Amino acid sequence: MTTIFSGRSRTAVAAFALGLGAALSFAGQALADPKVLAKVDGQPITDEDVADALVDIGPGLPQKLEGAARQKYVLDYLVDLKLAAKKAEADKLTASPEFERKLAYYREKLAMEQLLGSVGKAATTEEAERKAYDDAAKAEPPQQEIHARHILLPTEEEAKKALARVKGGEDFAKVATELSKDPSGNGGDLGWFTKDRMVPEFSDAAFKLKEGEISEPVKTQFGWHIIKIEGARTKSFPPFEQVKDQAARYVSQKAEQDAILRLHNAAKIELFDADGKPLPPATEAPVDPSKAPPAGADKPKTP
Repeated sequence: MTTIFSGRSRTAVAAFALGLGAALSFAGQALADPKVLAKVDGQPITDEDVADALVDIGPGLPQKLEGAARQKYVLDYLVDLKLAAKKAEADKLTASPEFERKLAYYREKLAMEQLLGSVGKAATTEEAERKAYDDAAKAEPPQQEIHARHILLPTEEEAKKALARVKGGEDFAKVATELSKDPSGNGGDLGWFTKDRMVPEFSDAAFKLKEGEISEPVKTQFGWHIIKIEGARTKSFPPFEQVKDQAARYVSQKAEQDAILRLHNAAKIELFDADGKPLPPATEAPVDPSKAPPAGADKPKTP
């Protein structure tokens, strides 16, 4: 299956920002007609409230908790939340400096999520998605790919004996299962791979063979191999529709990181050590957002 492969973040804050944006990509999209699911002392709890809470606590819920049971759990949580919050207000527990500090933090966090959600949504056009796709496709031209099996043995003598058996008519997979020292087993099946996926000695020998051919013993750092080619094909970049969702995520995440980097470059940021002494300015030059790779994401790639 085609995936978005990992990319390294330029800054920790950019990675954090993208995590928030990805988790709350729907920020600001309210339901047209919220449904009241419960009331606590007259205060309604709607399906929108449940959706918001699910984003917050959902990752910590048991996976087996699904469907109606999952929604009921979240609804019960929101009932508890309203009751506890009302009691905290009555006991003046929300008037402390600690509470105000935490409230300010969560307000800024939510504001950041709203900003990134807005930026990502605005950037995700079909034109931008197709450009990301075209750039990725150009970076991955068609490659030859083969499907191979092998028998791995510690010595050349043992490899020659195994080769004699398969040339004598024994099933290659059966001999591999019986003799091969490859811990992956499965009859020596290596699946489909391109030349760069294997060590050079193995690839050089394997890619010279035609479908159905079996190699002479090949030495690598792992031992001696007998290789059989099961098939060959050209690995092409997948069509746009197959990776459209990944292209959209890439475009959205890159726009979010670019926004954070622009804010960094325009701001005066001062850092201090544990004793309150100013730290020297960072020596890293300001990053041009148009040239920075997105944190936590990369362009669409083939399987």
